[in-house]
Amino acid sequence: MPEPSRSKELPVSLLTDPVMIEACQARDFGRVFQMVKTRAGIYPSMIARRCDLTPSRVGEVIDGRRQLLHMDVIERISDGLRIPGHMLGLARRTWETPQNLTVTPHEPTEAASSADAQLAAGLPGTDVDSILALAAERDLSPSTLNALHSSIADYWRRDDEHGGETLRPAVVGQLRYVIGLLKEERSSPMRDGLHGIAAELARLTGWTYFDACQYHQARAYFTEALGLAKAVDDHQFMANVLACMSLQATYQDKPGDALALVAAAQDQARAAAGTTTRVLSMLAMREAFAHATLGNRGATHTAISEAHTYFGRIRTDDPDPAWVTYFDETKLVVDTGIAHGRLGEAALAEPLIADALRREHATNHRGRAFHAFWLARTQLQRGKLDEACHTAMEALVPAAAISSQRVAGHLREFYEQLEPFRREPAAVAFESRLREVLPRQVSGSPRP
Repeated sequence: MPEPSRSKELPVSLLTDPVMIEACQARDFGRVFQMVKTRAGIYPSMIARRCDLTPSRVGEVIDGRRQLLHMDVIERISDGLRIPGHMLGLARRTWETPQNLTVTPHEPTEAASSADAQLAAGLPGTDVDSILALAAERDLSPSTLNALHSSIADYWRRDDEHGGETLRPAVVGQLRYVIGLLKEERSSPMRDGLHGIAAELARLTGWTYFDACQYHQARAYFTEALGLAKAVDDHQFMANVLACMSLQATYQDKPGDALALVAAAQDQARAAAGTTTRVLSMLAMREAFAHATLGNRGATHTAISEAHTYFGRIRTDDPDPAWVTYFDETKLVVDTGIAHGRLGEAALAEPLIADALRREHATNHRGRAFHAFWLARTQLQRGKLDEACHTAMEALVPAAAISSQRVAGHLREFYEQLEPFRREPAAVAFESRLREVLPRQVSGSPRP
């Protein structure tokens, strides 16, 4: 596809418009195309030619009848319309010419507004990433891989604390950057390392979409992660990705798929040399979730028992992969409680979830909110209305601190279960606190 000329680049005022920025972050191409048409005079037929799309497809996107989700299409839009990669969650595009280190002064042809001058400072080519890219060597070292792994660990920490929605553009950009590095000739150890990093970034991206309940996009990235891990025969990581997909299937009310996916995960783990008992314990617990969603009481209890047996065999010197270290004793206990809760065994679930919640790290806002709503639901099932409302009330603060549609979904489920008790003082107090802390959940509707 021929590159559009520089004279047809989008105006600075459009690229820095908050509405355009928001539309790009959300990948709402209907709004993007409409703004490009009205603000830059680039009509749908021209958009189609630039982005290698059919005019009818562009029209469907503008009318809201079609979404564009595939990465190759998003990259074509970025390149065709000259939308900087970072605005769409992509790596820096090759056409984003770095600024020269020496600047030739010139007389401005027309005076720019002070606002435009300030906003232009944030355009591609003048940001720190672009400057660093100029100085960066393409020869990678083990320390480079270590730095990338460290950034992934930081992403996961921030995901627990704040949610992944705001992180996603940076994660996707880094993923595409690593994919780009894989296109160059590398030594086998370096290539394997990059494949592993790319697989982790793809799984993290899928997880952020899963947590946002955007299941189609999540599955696409999980599948990409699976392929990247398969390319280097990393069966343990393939098992990890399949386990994530199994958990998503439970949320989509597809328990049969959940069971099939976790069975495939366990097959991959058995095929891997040196799979650790912590990994096997985590997979057994995911199997318990699948059986519990199906209502298979005996199979759920068997899988829970296997998870605890494997966990009891963990040794301090086991070579656990970094991605499974989150599965500690607290996680084992709370997941056991949740598995019993999914079966409706509230009396078994309540003390386990309560115990784990007391141990939960204060900065893990999603975990604290998520598990507190599970505890409140089990308490309500046991007729403990006052305790349930108190627990749910305490969950509102961490829920407000994180962007997670999964957590919001558990809040809605608890709120709906309160319906028979709506006039009770404890329920009234909870709803009052809910309106105070999370007004968006209840504004305009009696339900969140």
